[in-house]
Amino acid sequence: MEKHHIVLFQQLQDYRSETLHAIEGMTEEEVNLVPVGFNNGILWNLGHIYLDQYLWISHLTKEEISIPPGFHEWFAYGTKPADWQTPPPSLDTLRQLLANQPEQIRTMYGERLEEEFPATESGMHTISQVLVRTIFHEGLHLAAITAIRRFLGNTQNV
Repeated sequence: MEKHHIVLFQQLQDYRSETLHAIEGMTEEEVNLVPVGFNNGILWNLGHIYLDQYLWISHLTKEEISIPPGFHEWFAYGTKPADWQTPPPSLDTLRQLLANQPEQIRTMYGERLEEEFPATESGMHTISQVLVRTIFHEGLHLAAITAIRRFLGNTQNV
């Protein structure tokens, strides 16, 4: 694996660790609260980070990725907890999925990072480009998680 690919996977893991660190000590009740002025709570942001990473890879490669049932309905762009018809996964379930995802991506795509695909509408044509985008996206949602946590007054790890 090329040196810049090792760095990319390290960044993927490091940012994921930051996201998981940001929710340490939070309860199921806290992560499900949607404060006034927000469309989504912390649980939604966590599920969205997980789903978005796989959706962008799948969008590029046109290959199906196994995503747990219900994730599109709960966590896709434009969804919100107020519209959920069924209970979402637990915080512990999401925490485990998020913790495992970077290594799963490395296993599934580590040797294909520079494989050329038809460009997406945003001009990305390799998995490495998609991963850079999803790392940036995770940072945006980490900022949302941090803002919600501060709003809730739970700032011990923020």
